[in-house]
Amino acid sequence: MASKISRYLGVLNLERGRPPDAVPPPPQPGSLLNPETCGFPVVWETIVGGWADRVICGDPALEPAYVAAARRLVERGAVAITANCGFSIRHQAAVAASVNVPVALSSLLLVPTLLRQLPRSAKLAVVTADWTNCGEDLLGVDDPAERARVVVGGIEGGKFLENEMKRPPPPTDLADIEAEFVACVVRLCEAHPEIAAIVFECSAAPMVTPAIRRVSPLPLYDISTLCRMTLMSIG
Repeated sequence: MASKISRYLGVLNLERGRPPDAVPPPPQPGSLLNPETCGFPVVWETIVGGWADRVICGDPALEPAYVAAARRLVERGAVAITANCGFSIRHQAAVAASVNVPVALSSLLLVPTLLRQLPRSAKLAVVTADWTNCGEDLLGVDDPAERARVVVGGIEGGKFLENEMKRPPPPTDLADIEAEFVACVVRLCEAHPEIAAIVFECSAAPMVTPAIRRVSPLPLYDISTLCRMTLMSIG
């Protein structure tokens, strides 16, 4: 009898500063590294040199490391590839061209599609870890009128981003992450009542979705949404 072939969601993971033989802590509920998040087994590879400060600011020198890690994931059985930081969208084209499996590195890929799903009078909110680095070039929307419908807000200045930008990054209390995302959502929705849906760039957002749903009835989209859709299409 032929052995069953293992199939995984492959995650390109940021540098965390752990020794190669160190056992990582158990992933939080909602983390991309937790197989319960997308209902699929997970395998991950570190992007060599992919510290958050380089990824968020957009260091083009990281592209070969992204491609190499993606190829390793495919060799290990990944049937789809994602990334543990939405700013990885800058490397979407290069990674997609280097492997023969679906690649979905960022929830920002959803922005053009969601705009078309909403009434033209509605706006789409993008909540990001760092508004200052989430430029229009990452949204995939060329029409200026459509870009004007996208409202971007971030949690920069908070504990979570402050910690993530360190080498190595210390853990951030989940309560602090919840508070920062909730405050951003409330602020954006109060300033722009036309918002009809919210996309979370940051891959930490799925860990605090329950808290966000307590303050907003709007449809919420994040990287786990995109990954589940991708995996469902594979069958």
